[in-house]
Amino acid sequence: MSKQVVVVIGAGGMGEQIARRQGAGKHLILADFNEEMLASKAAALQIDGFEVTTHTVDVSSRESVKALAEAAAAAGPVVEVVDTAGLSPTQAPIGAILNVDLLGVAIVLEEFATVIADGGAGVVIASMAGQTYPGLTPEQEFALATTDTDALLDLPFVAEGIADPGAAYGLSKRANQLRVKYASIAWGQRGGRVNSVSPGIISTPMGQQELEGPSGVYMKAMIEGSGTKRIGTPADIANTVSFLLSSEASFITGIDVLVDGGVIASVTTNPPAFLTQGA
Repeated sequence: MSKQVVVVIGAGGMGEQIARRQGAGKHLILADFNEEMLASKAAALQIDGFEVTTHTVDVSSRESVKALAEAAAAAGPVVEVVDTAGLSPTQAPIGAILNVDLLGVAIVLEEFATVIADGGAGVVIASMAGQTYPGLTPEQEFALATTDTDALLDLPFVAEGIADPGAAYGLSKRANQLRVKYASIAWGQRGGRVNSVSPGIISTPMGQQELEGPSGVYMKAMIEGSGTKRIGTPADIANTVSFLLSSEASFITGIDVLVDGGVIASVTTNPPAFLTQGA
């Protein structure tokens, strides 16, 4: 019998932690756009006893994601899929963020809905930025959830209404949360489940880059004002992902789980001065 297959898209800080948490005793397929990093992470996992296959993928390309899904299904029953791929506002311009963080997630949800095994589950890594993205009408949210994937970037408020990379990131992450709701129906038709996890400020290379960027002072203030008063770790996210993928979460699908150490709770009930002053 073929081993069960776990697919982790994005080999960075959270992706590697999740791969180590979920991949033992299974056939782990690790996918990323960065071939050099992908090879390095896979080699480290293999040294530690994991059975790993690598696959280069561009999540913004349907053909590329479809090839990954087909390769995963050919390797065995696809029981877990985790999409951690994403670009932050300090890493990329508006167009790249929309292609990877918004369109890419929609494509992954659609293509893996056709190969997920009965009883399998998926998780998309969204962001707390999606929890407070401002100004969307109910009609716009419905459009983000249900519009045909190939037409998502043509929605007027997506194509013409994004002012800066931060807004592109927030909109994309809100779309992830909404898209998972809609995708849960298609996944359920194969006996699968799918949810999203919205991390707060996490100590990954991407997170540290954001802390050192223009918004770093605000992020540090949000951490200090939160209930936990600490930055999150990749393990904090992997723990939540592991639960959502497990049989203990068999009645949970189509939802978003916020894992932010209390930042959103704080800024929405006791906002820092820079927010109340309109900074």
